[in-house]
Amino acid sequence: MTNLSAPPAAPSAAQPAPKASPFASKAPARPGLSAIGVGTLGSVAALVALVAIGVALHQIVLIPPLAASAALVFGAPALPLSQPRSVIGGQLISALVGFVVLAVAGHSMWAAGVAGGLALGAMMLARTPHSPAAATAVIVVLTQPHTVKFLALLALATVVLVVVGIVAGRSGRTARYPSYWW
Repeated sequence: MTNLSAPPAAPSAAQPAPKASPFASKAPARPGLSAIGVGTLGSVAALVALVAIGVALHQIVLIPPLAASAALVFGAPALPLSQPRSVIGGQLISALVGFVVLAVAGHSMWAAGVAGGLALGAMMLARTPHSPAAATAVIVVLTQPHTVKFLALLALATVVLVVVGIVAGRSGRTARYPSYWW
């Protein structure tokens, strides 16, 4: 009769460990379906809210970098890039860099490229890294928006993303958001 409470025998030193498949993924495990659902619904809710705000104000509020920001806030809420300091600060700093480059170098693809790169440096200096925000600097140079209006709408939009992220992060289905504020 086999003793069910005894630990399994240790493998002998003569047996080689099983070889991992060269095709085995090193990516993290897929989140549970409830976390995917909350992240997806939160992202949709936040982005549609930005569209609704834009419609109400007769302004474009949803710009492509904000969709990428939402992907970080709702898809990877524990990352430093996803925290409110980085989402709000990174976007606003990058927009300011874009406006400075626009004022100094003018409206061109070359200036847009410089703005995107300088935005990264400014975010790193300010400890507000947020990769989607570099695209915001590029958009500022390419579209030449009104400075105060753009900055106000961008601040509003990033706060909306963070607030909806907080609600999603309190669902108990995803990582708690934010991990830190400042």
